[in-house]
Amino acid sequence: MAALSYTLQHTDTHSQARAGEIVTDHGNILTPIFMPVGTVGSVKAVTQQQLQHEVQAQIILGNTYHLYLRPGTEVLEAAGGLHRFNGWPKPILTDSGGYQVFSLAANRKLTEEGALFQSHIDGSKHLFTPENVMDIQRKIGADIIMAFDECPPYPSEYGYAKKSMELTHRWLDRCVQRLAETPDLYGYTQNLFPIVQGGTYKDLRVASAQYIASKNATGNAIGGLSVGEPEAMMYEFTALCTEHLPQGKPRYLMGVGTPWNILECIALGVDMFDCVMPTRNGRNGMLFTTQGVVNIKNKKWATDFSPIDAGLPNETSNYYTKAYLRHLFVANEILGMQLASIHNLSFYLWLVGEARKHIIAGDFASWKHTMVTQLKQRL
Repeated sequence: MAALSYTLQHTDTHSQARAGEIVTDHGNILTPIFMPVGTVGSVKAVTQQQLQHEVQAQIILGNTYHLYLRPGTEVLEAAGGLHRFNGWPKPILTDSGGYQVFSLAANRKLTEEGALFQSHIDGSKHLFTPENVMDIQRKIGADIIMAFDECPPYPSEYGYAKKSMELTHRWLDRCVQRLAETPDLYGYTQNLFPIVQGGTYKDLRVASAQYIASKNATGNAIGGLSVGEPEAMMYEFTALCTEHLPQGKPRYLMGVGTPWNILECIALGVDMFDCVMPTRNGRNGMLFTTQGVVNIKNKKWATDFSPIDAGLPNETSNYYTKAYLRHLFVANEILGMQLASIHNLSFYLWLVGEARKHIIAGDFASWKHTMVTQLKQRL
């Protein structure tokens, strides 16, 4: 049982892009990597077998806020943790719930102690503190647990962003302390990733990245981006954060994003990504493909009997036709949502895998430039 470790294997000569390997007690993760979001212990419409064998996911996410409310930590503890509860044998990362509490702005109150919020399920009141969020994530049993932070909205006044960042730093100290006082559960290591905040203010982001780096955690995350700010601003602040985060630790950009966002942020030195977009958009009939974006509900696909995406080496994308997938959506058949979700996730995992190959081959920058243009096309 050893703490998470990271090996930087290759760096691109024309950008900050990196290829590496994260080692956890539930298996190794080749980076850059995309992590499918399994909010309540399930990646929507996709089985764990499909995630493992077809999508080829190496790590998935769970969410502390949602899992705490349902099924609850007592059930998860009785099961022996989320891995045993949902049958996922590989690494799991849990988001601390900070973002969910932030998005409940109307039903929550922040204090030094923590965040008091009302459940979206039954209106019951709960308090999240840095200490009990660490305890909850231990009980969920994630390999990577996120520090409890406040995610300020965009735009935020400088004063608010500064106060919020300082609160996040004080909460981080309490997270670190709590983990030091409590044992890992279920016989494997649980690793803390702190989160850089600071809104869209350069001095705050630099100060936060430096503070987080000083904690010498096994990995670090960048939060509070992709919350409504312009794309160019997201790239600018991502670059600023990666510049001040340690080279020898994985860097995780939370909640980002489109395929082209991911490629641009890989070029800025980010290693780990998550986003609900592939599954959420998939369920609504939007496909990300190797040739561009497809709205499968459009009439133009009604008699297109070519594969969903012949450029992808996965079974679903090659076996089923665009015409059949469109028919499933028009007929409101559940299978349509499932196939679109599997396709989109497979595409995202394929994309980061290709990025890794090109970083190692030394031609990532030119490949990325071509791919970004191609992927943004509306077909």
